[in-house]
Amino acid sequence: MQPVNPQLTRRRFIKGVIASGAVAGTTSLWYAANGQSRPAGAVERMIRLNVNGQDRTVDVAPQETLASTLRYKLGLTGTKLGCNRGECGACTVLVDDVPTYGCSVLTHSMKDGRIETVEGLEAPDGTLHPVQQGFVDALGPQCGYCTPGQVMAAVGLLRANPNPTRQEARMGMAGNICRCGSYDSYLDGVMRAAEIG
Repeated sequence: MQPVNPQLTRRRFIKGVIASGAVAGTTSLWYAANGQSRPAGAVERMIRLNVNGQDRTVDVAPQETLASTLRYKLGLTGTKLGCNRGECGACTVLVDDVPTYGCSVLTHSMKDGRIETVEGLEAPDGTLHPVQQGFVDALGPQCGYCTPGQVMAAVGLLRANPNPTRQEARMGMAGNICRCGSYDSYLDGVMRAAEIG
């Protein structure tokens, strides 16, 4: 058995990983400073996203999904990861007011979009968004895991159609799975929100 290298510690390893990320993130600055353009196919690591009305700068890997960036880089854990392949809707966010599965789009493709997560719905004074209040009033959630995605799908639906019929609401919410089977309660919440709205 070889002796452990005393020079390599957990702390030094982590510092090295952080430093390599910083170096990768500054490549676009290097190219700009040297009067060169980035090579074809190269992806910028440090990008700016508009999330919940704020511009946020974040270091993003080339194949990183929006859901991963929101949860693990920006700390917006209301965006849930369920199936991670665009089937359950737990990661639903709004991009330019359109419900979007965060697990199915790359973060780099969202640079020009206006992203809204469940954390951005509550008013500064703590007042809940009408959809959130409608879900509370209708006792919509059971386990609650799918609730943030259900909320965002409902907000997108009501922005596109402020007065849906129950059938239109059912169709608008069809992309979100509830393992507890609380579909009617969520629909009741959507209809209440349309009345409050």
